[in-house]
Amino acid sequence: METQTVSEVRHVPAQTFTMGSDRHYPEEGPAHRVAVDAFAVETHQVTNAQFARFTRDTGYVTVAERPLDPAEFPGAPAENLQPGSMVFTRTRGPVDLRHLSQWWTWTVGASWQHPTGPGSSTAGLEQHPVVHVAHEDAAAYAEWAGRSLPTEAQWEAAARGGLDHAEFTWGDAAESESRPLANYWHGEFPWRPDPGYGTTTAVGSYPPNEYGLFDMAGNVWEWTADWYSDRHSDTAESCCAPRNPRGPGMSESFDARQPQFRVPRRVIKGGSFLCADSYCRRYRPAARRPQMVDTGMSHIGFRCVTALPGSE
Repeated sequence: METQTVSEVRHVPAQTFTMGSDRHYPEEGPAHRVAVDAFAVETHQVTNAQFARFTRDTGYVTVAERPLDPAEFPGAPAENLQPGSMVFTRTRGPVDLRHLSQWWTWTVGASWQHPTGPGSSTAGLEQHPVVHVAHEDAAAYAEWAGRSLPTEAQWEAAARGGLDHAEFTWGDAAESESRPLANYWHGEFPWRPDPGYGTTTAVGSYPPNEYGLFDMAGNVWEWTADWYSDRHSDTAESCCAPRNPRGPGMSESFDARQPQFRVPRRVIKGGSFLCADSYCRRYRPAARRPQMVDTGMSHIGFRCVTALPGSE
């Protein structure tokens, strides 16, 4: 199925808004005022069809498809050194939600072209968001497209659609059963989704926000350009909202609880089709999670932004 080379974009005006939240998960706080210059953002997440065009034009090979260097993993069994990615698999019934290894599996051969492992393909999924892309892969696509990955502040400003302080991308009221607004988990997580849920959907399947942007809530998480820290910087004592803020340095992004993994982490935003109210209510603009830069998963994709004349 043919598609435009890159997504169309919509204008996001310069603004000062409240970033983060003090009402939900601790990593979202403190809520603080920030300012961003005007920019343009793609209307939807990069699709499989668009990413395929990129790889055809450039010969690019994603991180999940590259052979692993044994020198970087001393002592690892040979069978663990094959290319692959993390794949979500529904459980057979209710499980203890504290142990995510029950529904996430390292799958040899899984990649953006084979989203559930060998034998699978993106046939029929051309307009679904590309997944199993590491941060490096998303950045490479953005460069090819003449764009960049958004900062966390840009992404959140775009997701809010001008609705400052709003709980969701569409306002403060939760979604009603009569009007679905986002592709997040409906049903019993992680084993029994309601019909039509539990997997990615074609981009643009749900209503856009006030800026005309689709899937800023749910479908797939989206990479940003910022390194992750466990809390936002507190700007309460600042005389003015910081302009075009960026996250911390890379050295601050490592997971102190897992010192054996010396892999830096970037911020991902937006939630995914796996966000269930009973487990991960993170399909909100303020929500954020860390993701190791070398690891793609079956619920992480991205979209790009471009600077506008006169912006820094």
